[in-house]
Amino acid sequence: MLAFGAGALLGARHVPSSQRVAERFAAAWQGGDLARMYALTDAAAQKRSLRSFVGDYRKAEATATAAHVQFGRARRTGDSTFEIAATVTTNAFGTVRSVLTVPVGMVDGQPRVTWTPTLAFPGLRAGESLTRRTDLPPRAALLARDRTAMVRGGDGVAGSPIAASIVGDLGTMPADRQDALYAEGVPQDSQVGVSGLERVFDERLRGRPGGVLLAGSRTLASQPPRPARAVRTTISLKVQAAAVNALAGRLGGVVSMRPKTGEILAAAGIPLSGLQPPGSTFKIITATAALETKATTLATGYPVQTAATLEGVTLENANGEYCGGTLVQSFAKSCNSVFAPLGVKVGAERLVATARRFGFDQDPGIPGAATPTLPSADQIGDDLAIGSSAIGQGRVQATALTMTLVGATIALHGERPRPTFAYGQRLGRVRVTTPKVAKEVATMMQAVVAYGTGVSAAIPGTIVAGKTGTAELENTRKPDDSVPAVPLTPEEVLAAQIPDTDAWFVGYAPARRKEPRAVVGVLLVRAGTGGDIAAPVARQVLEAAL
Repeated sequence: MLAFGAGALLGARHVPSSQRVAERFAAAWQGGDLARMYALTDAAAQKRSLRSFVGDYRKAEATATAAHVQFGRARRTGDSTFEIAATVTTNAFGTVRSVLTVPVGMVDGQPRVTWTPTLAFPGLRAGESLTRRTDLPPRAALLARDRTAMVRGGDGVAGSPIAASIVGDLGTMPADRQDALYAEGVPQDSQVGVSGLERVFDERLRGRPGGVLLAGSRTLASQPPRPARAVRTTISLKVQAAAVNALAGRLGGVVSMRPKTGEILAAAGIPLSGLQPPGSTFKIITATAALETKATTLATGYPVQTAATLEGVTLENANGEYCGGTLVQSFAKSCNSVFAPLGVKVGAERLVATARRFGFDQDPGIPGAATPTLPSADQIGDDLAIGSSAIGQGRVQATALTMTLVGATIALHGERPRPTFAYGQRLGRVRVTTPKVAKEVATMMQAVVAYGTGVSAAIPGTIVAGKTGTAELENTRKPDDSVPAVPLTPEEVLAAQIPDTDAWFVGYAPARRKEPRAVVGVLLVRAGTGGDIAAPVARQVLEAAL
């Protein structure tokens, strides 16, 4: 009798292999393991590829805006059929509670889920397909940091011309965002943010979509759209106005930031997307790498000369000027003849690693912002390429936002803030270099404005630190007077009047405070030299921010 009772108990606990397969299929689905799901079915025997199988589930998931699925235990409803309770959490339709019916058959003597299209989503019946109807609520209002309406909710009208300069535009879904937006429940004919703050805050401004999820003609779930709250940004309309006015319609970008918080006070022109060679503003990074490796000191002396020769090629100072002295003097006067060889001494590996700590080759963390780049250490090239990179030429690319963050890192004693347009958001900082090295670089940046190439950024009564940059887009060597001049066509005369250099400036103030209050980055494309053109722009914006 004891033996009989034990046998009966074991029999009651026995789970048929077909039921185990059904439950494993559901468990793999819940864990997002589509390859495991495929292996548990007879889909391969039906000549259905894994790619096609995965595509069916991804399509259903996107249609339903599914975020999470959870299954219960399998319950036998026939000789080879099981029902499993399913709960699907969606973005646009609320919670879908249904049942997944799983048929199990034998393939080569092993139980396998008999796959049909109804298994792509819980609750589907034979002959039904999963469809939806979705709508968006009225778009939320966009506010400046003082709560002034930059864009009124619903009508999308900018509150002022200054606000319009940063607000951006609405438009049809860009091709590279269509799949993601569809999966969030956004109707395909919707207007979405495509530039400026409309792009940065697109998800928050458009609210939560709603609608009806259908299995054939049956409603599986429904939920009304839910509007979002107004979004308060970090933009100061006063500083934004200064940036717009200083830019004066020229092609370029201007960014102003509170370094302590990473809050962006102004962003005019193409500050997030305009990738250009940063020129000598990159020497902030080269100097940091050189000081970290003790390849130089502030007092190290360098010969006064017009150029440096690397790999047999002459790299001239701006306009072939004589330049040199201590490292501080060489930085203040922006000597290519010093910093190109110094970059070679530092080496490609260290130079690239330092640039990456400053944010190169990293997503800035703001939707729509371009990623600054430079070649990897093993692809940067010979000493000439390393030297060119060390002075912000070659294949180095940055935006005004990139170099603003570089300046902010020095202002914050070696910690890089994470930028934000969301008022009150604090994303923390990343340690880039030591406070000692940052202080030494800050000393050099103060010399730039005190007596170097950046004196046009000086503000009476305030100590400003900065770095100019003049990025060569073509060969800017002066013509050889010994070569007879060739008459120019009218078109060539017009082209010759357009500068072939980008003008850059990065700076912050007050420079000797523990935490400076404002940092600014300026890029003006084909506008001339950084000291003459970009530095005065930076001064105007810094004055407004202070």
